[in-house]
Amino acid sequence: MVQNVIFDVDGTLVDSVDEHAEAWRRAFLEFGRDVPFAHVRSQIGKGADQLLPVFFTDDELEKFGQELSDFRSALFKREFMPKLRAFPRVRELFQRLRQDGLRLAVASSAKGDELEFYLKLCNIQGLTEGETSKDDASKSKPHPDIFEAALERLGRPEPHSTVVIGDTPYDALAASKAGIATVGVLCGGFPEEDLRTAGCRAIYKDPADLLAHFDTSRDTWPWAADAVAAAKDDESR
Repeated sequence: MVQNVIFDVDGTLVDSVDEHAEAWRRAFLEFGRDVPFAHVRSQIGKGADQLLPVFFTDDELEKFGQELSDFRSALFKREFMPKLRAFPRVRELFQRLRQDGLRLAVASSAKGDELEFYLKLCNIQGLTEGETSKDDASKSKPHPDIFEAALERLGRPEPHSTVVIGDTPYDALAASKAGIATVGVLCGGFPEEDLRTAGCRAIYKDPADLLAHFDTSRDTWPWAADAVAAAKDDESR
């Protein structure tokens, strides 16, 4: 059975995907690049190291990549973070999972101080075995670094005893590279088809939907046994 659950944060626990996309779009404009909002939004879930090369050349990033990233970070903290809200019933979901003996971690491409803000926003401080942020990963999703760091925080459990819950295809791709199965949530706005194509074993609406299914009976989380079996199959190939 699943013994460990690693949660993505932006778009999974916190309603923040549109805000991140708009902050990047405005930062791009500041540096001379007019990119449609939808195109920017499709890349949210990656960290700056993986997102910026989609829109700028290596030469451009060498000239002003760090300046652009810093501009976006300041803009996001100043104008967008105060507006963010946690999705409903996040704390209750974490409490219920812990009550059933599951060990929890969160893994985010956010900076450390931003992640602390999110934990307080969701009121889940003290309910995890550990948190990993941008500071713990050499490369962001879809590379597996952030989830491998989360496994370290959990005490190096077998990947097949662990499930990632995330809202983007990049979560599923990164988790699969670490040998971990992924359950998708739709609250981040990515199409269900994209999540399944990336490898999500099951799809739920949001944290409240996850809680509703778990609260009835742990057996109604049909992904639990299936996800572990699939992850074991992936490891054996």
